[in-house]
Parts: sequence; structure tokens; C-alpha cells
Amino acid sequence: MPDLAKTEGLETRKWRALTRRGKSLFLEEVELAQIAQAVGTPAYVYSSQALGRAYLELDAAFEGHERLIAYAVKANSNLAVIARFAKLGAGADVVSEGEIRRALAAGVAPEKIVFSGVGKTAQELAFALKAGIGIFNLESEDELHLLDKVAADQRAKARVSVRLNPDIAAGGNDKIATGRATDKFGVNWDRAHSIYRAIAASKWLEAVGIDIHIGSQITSVEPYAKMAGKAADLVRRLRRDGHDIRCVDIGGGLGVDYARDGCSVIDPPDYAAAILEHLEPLGVKLILEPGRVLTAGAGVLLTSAIRAKRASNRRFVILDAAMNDMIRPALYGERHRATPIVTSSSGELAPVDLAGPVCESTDIFDRDVMLPALNPGDVIALTGAGAYGSVLSLEYNSRPRIPEIMVDGDQFAIVRKRRTYDQILDEESVSFKPCAV
Repeated sequence: MPDLAKTEGLETRKWRALTRRGKSLFLEEVELAQIAQAVGTPAYVYSSQALGRAYLELDAAFEGHERLIAYAVKANSNLAVIARFAKLGAGADVVSEGEIRRALAAGVAPEKIVFSGVGKTAQELAFALKAGIGIFNLESEDELHLLDKVAADQRAKARVSVRLNPDIAAGGNDKIATGRATDKFGVNWDRAHSIYRAIAASKWLEAVGIDIHIGSQITSVEPYAKMAGKAADLVRRLRRDGHDIRCVDIGGGLGVDYARDGCSVIDPPDYAAAILEHLEPLGVKLILEPGRVLTAGAGVLLTSAIRAKRASNRRFVILDAAMNDMIRPALYGERHRATPIVTSSSGELAPVDLAGPVCESTDIFDRDVMLPALNPGDVIALTGAGAYGSVLSLEYNSRPRIPEIMVDGDQFAIVRKRRTYDQILDEESVSFKPCAV
């Protein structure tokens, strides 16, 4: 993969991975109909170039300032996706032992791994410490004491930040806001001084920074500017108390426009300016934890029409993808743009509800979508599907998990195979065999 920063520039907003050429829809230089025919539907397909461009554009916005972009693995945990960012220099923001293992397997340097998450267990902390990860983002005083014990048992020093809750409401949905005083994440702001005193008293913990994350799907820079201002004030006060605060983790949460195929909403230079205005004078290293903004626009979900039907005054098209494959519409009410991968010359548009085959009334991708008549076997692409798609998928109704495909230029590869029914059934047993105690 070429260095996009040198060979292609960083004009992500002027370059589109998804284009229509004549009647056919292409991702990079690959016709999506070719992929649908080769691997079947439903399937997730990602653009390697779109992933790289999104990362490089964000990185360039902070040029000249010490930083670590720790990709939020929870957005899309496919090893090929993580590896794509790792090769560009990214770290990883992880929230479980499983995600640590994925990051390491994908080539992320251990010292570039940031361990977040509100429910870390002793086993996970021990594994992370032994692996030599960079920073633990502590979410509570109880976790502080647990990590202190784990570190003492290993006789190893743990570098920590404390996730502090600034009581700033931000984000496009109440279910993904994280920075309010009533949210489960982090420690109340007014507890900062006592917690850092407890860290300083420990032989095995070293406070290196502070951590703040205020939500997801944030579409304006104002909450970030407010957050950065509060963070800068706290850093100054902690330093006056004698704590060597060297880094500030500003989290992620940059929003995307799903109506425009998952394109980013905030210009990275505007985002960087809002942050750096407050934090650059302090000389701290910045840790960024972007997820959705790097991957959403790089992916599509290919799904075929099974049949059309009418119910009362509604016109439905039943698809072979379902809420178990992409739960976001059912969970958050989010809608993804739907477009045929091959257009019809006689395509008079009419409103249609796109539904999945799962036995749940919430298995609806969108309503009143203006589309031409879809015949059985016709394939559509649901765009902006690179984040929180496959990673949240289930096998409800005993539907096997679907494959993931990576496109690079004029080639594509399967980076996660389609599960089979035999694989599902082999994990279970009809016989009762008591476990040895």
C-alpha cells in the first residue's frame, strides 16, 4: 500500500471511495456486483484507501504536535482494519482483553495500546500489564486499588490516567453520550485531586495523564473546545499539586453524516484548532481515540432483495440482511443510505420500506426509501456501514455471521469468512455431561 500522504494527498473530502460509473457502483476500482457474485450476500465490504485517507487527514490536522492516534477498536475490530491503521503508525484504544489480543495480533505496538473500559477485571488488568501496554485509563477508585494490587503481584509499574467526567453533554443520541455526571463512565471531576494523591502514594502506579471522553456522533467543535478548556485548567492544578501530567487523552466521538455515506461532519483542522487552542501551551502529548470517523465511510453492507410484499398501505422489500447483521437502525434509530449496485434503465422511483427477515418488528433498515422496483436477487448497498456494523452482529435466529471483504485498488480479499451452520452447531451439545469440579 503506497504512502497516501505522499502519493495522493489528503483531500479526503474531494475523493470518494464509492462511485457510480454508468449503471454500476464501484468501491475503489472494484465493481460491487463482482464481489456480490463472488462471495454472496449479505456481506460487509471495506475500502482500504478510504481507511488510510481518513487516518492521514486526521493525523495531518495535528502536525507539529506530539500525539498518538489510538484507533478505537470497538468501532470495527476486524484484524485487517486494525492492521491498516497500525501500518500507518496508529495505536489502539481497547476496552477488553479480547481487543488487546486483536490489537497485538494486528501488529499494534504494545506501548501504543490504551486500555479503557468501565469494567476491567483483575484477569484483564494482569494480562494487559504483562503485555506491556502503554496506559491504563482508570474509571474508578476501586479499579485504581485493583490495578495497584495486580501491579504489586507482578512487581511491575503501571502507567495510568484517570478518566474524569466533565459533565458535558454531547453526541447525537442519548444512548451514546458518555460525559455527563449521570453517565456510568469515569470519575466525578471534583474527585480528581484525591485520586491523583492516591496514585502518587502507590509504589506501583505512575500517573502520566488525564483522560476525557464526552460522547459519540458529535457534530460541532464547541463541546470539544469546552472539554479542552476544562482539561487544561485541571492539568495546571494537578501540576501545581506536584503531579507530572504529561499527556491528555481527549477521547473520540467525531460524528459522521450517514446520509452522505458516512462522511465526517467536522473538518479535522477545525477539530484540531479547538483542542490545541487550550492544550498546546501546556506541552502535553495528545492521545486521540477516533473510531467511527475513520471507518464508517469506508464500508458498505451488500444485501439482496428476497421478495416484495404489501401490508395495508406499506410496500416492503424483504432483504437477506437483518438486524442481527446490522443492529444500528433497530438500536439507535439510525438510517443508512440505500442504493442499488446496478441501476435500472426503467427505474421509476417509489417509496419502500426496507426490512430484514428476522422475526422482530424492529427489523427495519429504513422506511419510505425512494428506490426503483427491486426484483428477487437485486442487490443494494447500505452505505456508511464500516463502523458498529459487523462488530455488533449476532447469530439471532441461528443466522450465521456474514463475511467481511477488503478492497484495495482493483483487488479484493475475504478478511473474515462467512460462518457456516456446522460451525454454529458444533459449539453446542445435546447431551448432558456434568463438568468436573
